[in-house]
Amino acid sequence: VMPGFDRISELPESLISQILLHLPTKDSVKTSVLSTRWKNLWLNVPGLDLNCRDFPFDNNNEKVLIDFIDRFLQFNNESRLLKFKVNYSRDEIIKFSDRIRDAVNRRIRVLDVESNTYYQDADDGLVYPCIEFMPLNLYTSKTLVSLKLSFSGLADPGFVYMPCLKFMHLREVRWHSSGTMNLEKLVSGCPVLEELIYLCDDELVVTRVRSRSLKRFSIPSEHSISCFRSVAQTFEIDAPGLEYMSLKEDHFDRFMVKNLTSLFMIDLDIKFIFGFGRMFDPEDLAKRNEIRDFLTGISIVRHMIISHQTVKALHIYSKVGSIPKFNNVSRLQAEFPSSLLQFLPAFLESFPNLKHLILKIVYPEEVMEELKLVNVPRCFVSTLERVEIKGLFDWGEEDMKIARYFLENSAVLEKLIVCFMGCPQHYSESDIYEELDKLTKRSLRCQIIIDAELE
Repeated sequence: VMPGFDRISELPESLISQILLHLPTKDSVKTSVLSTRWKNLWLNVPGLDLNCRDFPFDNNNEKVLIDFIDRFLQFNNESRLLKFKVNYSRDEIIKFSDRIRDAVNRRIRVLDVESNTYYQDADDGLVYPCIEFMPLNLYTSKTLVSLKLSFSGLADPGFVYMPCLKFMHLREVRWHSSGTMNLEKLVSGCPVLEELIYLCDDELVVTRVRSRSLKRFSIPSEHSISCFRSVAQTFEIDAPGLEYMSLKEDHFDRFMVKNLTSLFMIDLDIKFIFGFGRMFDPEDLAKRNEIRDFLTGISIVRHMIISHQTVKALHIYSKVGSIPKFNNVSRLQAEFPSSLLQFLPAFLESFPNLKHLILKIVYPEEVMEELKLVNVPRCFVSTLERVEIKGLFDWGEEDMKIARYFLENSAVLEKLIVCFMGCPQHYSESDIYEELDKLTKRSLRCQIIIDAELE
């Protein structure tokens, strides 16, 4: 390429517009100073990606921001608009829902709206988000593929049908109190929905998701600003096509799963709380039955990720109930509190066909009891091929016991990987390797690897 030779400007305007579509609008606007030809090219971009905080804003120039959005929407208003993404504060845009309505009428494929305006309630002193309700034409969009709403309101349109919607992310949405609109009704009007991410603190007694097309569902780990609840809440999901589920928040007091016949992977970080945030009482028969039904309902899964919080809850449950067998799980990633490692053999007994175990040890403040690992789970005898022990800070007697437990009892183990958080302080990696290599190995072909991971 010759110095100073501008090849981008030689491209067709339609192609330049597609390139600018992948930039925030503030950056595409900056290209207007390049030349006369580029002056209005940003207006031809089939999408708006705007963070209102990028505007120098005060009460006297609110009109500048409004005019900017209106100018963009009105330019070539007969053309297709692919994306409308705005991060805003409600006070900054008057009648913002009207702008969204206009964007929907332009046959958008992507709508992403996030509000960052909050107010403090005069009665309880808590901070709440300001809510802007979405326009009714949103619910019958024939072109929308991706919908992401944060701190937005959803009214009852009476009818929902979004035939192309595949991705829906709802964070802290509010359902209009005067209608019958809820998540179940919204999802039922999306016949090809594949992915749903949901975090909502509206005090609905029961939240349901029923979908034959849904493949991925997540409740993310994110603490709500207004997290105080006055009612116990149940979440129910019925999705025979679901392949991936992630539950990272004890937002609900009860989880019910039905017909998860395609579930491949699950990521659990829940404590099975009850009664507004308290850990469950193992003597509570109803709660025990709920946990049993939940575990049975996900038992078809093949890949499981489980946090130390969930391990703690299952340890309590195991004293009064039986953890079902997860016969299909071949890969397990488990965070184990060091104080509960005694529970490890009984826990692994529920995974009779396990091939790959990633065991991350979490060191709580409580003092560990002397570790005695005696029982040998079934998977050690016939299927367990790879074990990764992670989260170690140094090399001590208890760590040695864990490694010895796997080496001496795993008949088909091919690889044992011991990972340290940084470099061990008192032992070199070669010293640790030699110590492990001297141990009796039930599987003669097992390879030992010492690794240091920087996190």
